[in-house]
Amino acid sequence: MAAFAAFRDSARSLAPEAAVVLGSGLGPAVERISIVAEAKFGDLPGFAVPTVHGHGGRAILGHWAGVPVLVFQGRMHFYEGHTWERATATVRLAAELGVRKLLLTNAAGGICDDLHPGDLMPIRDHLKLLDRDAWKRPAEPISVYSPRLLALLPETFTGTYAALTGPTYETPAEIRALKAMGADAVGMSTAVEAETAAKLGLEVAAISCITNKAAGLSSGVLDHSDVQHVAGQPEVVGRMANLLERLIVEGGPGIP
Repeated sequence: MAAFAAFRDSARSLAPEAAVVLGSGLGPAVERISIVAEAKFGDLPGFAVPTVHGHGGRAILGHWAGVPVLVFQGRMHFYEGHTWERATATVRLAAELGVRKLLLTNAAGGICDDLHPGDLMPIRDHLKLLDRDAWKRPAEPISVYSPRLLALLPETFTGTYAALTGPTYETPAEIRALKAMGADAVGMSTAVEAETAAKLGLEVAAISCITNKAAGLSSGVLDHSDVQHVAGQPEVVGRMANLLERLIVEGGPGIP
């Protein structure tokens, strides 16, 4: 626990204004940060070491464009066998450390015809289609994604993200059903983190990196290595980092 105590003390001294969760392949965005302190997920209470490639499993404190931030390089997924408490540990730690603004990123499959690999889709809403046992908390209406933060992003395609449990990719029939339900992209994270953050009073924004066409919409076979390859391309990481930087700098510390 000594490592966590030191990290917590550093966080309280730094007073981060924003927390960022970097999804599959997007970890290189941490190069934008002037690092003050860091800890491995395994050293943080309630966390677990990610088993998915492309999730570095580090919590980083530092300055991004001069703004104090807390950045999580990777996340924990339900399909790794984690409970709701563990899958949302990043969010709850951020709230505990006084952060008021959460920025989530993920890698996702594109369902909408206008989305192609390498595109970035700010999320305006989501469909939470997780297995019942993966999401055990009272149902309640909640406004999740901040219109204020969304308005700071350049005019681009915004869409609805469908969150499924995984770990298997969707079937073509499932993708057709999701499209009929209004989903523009699909992945295996983000929704529970966003809802938990909103319930805790954090202002939330989220961006999907489209890494592939969803099942049945292209001739290729879906593979996680392809997801990492697209999300990790320097040009894609750079564009994602630019959007995050705008939200960090222009978005202020979040609505109290």
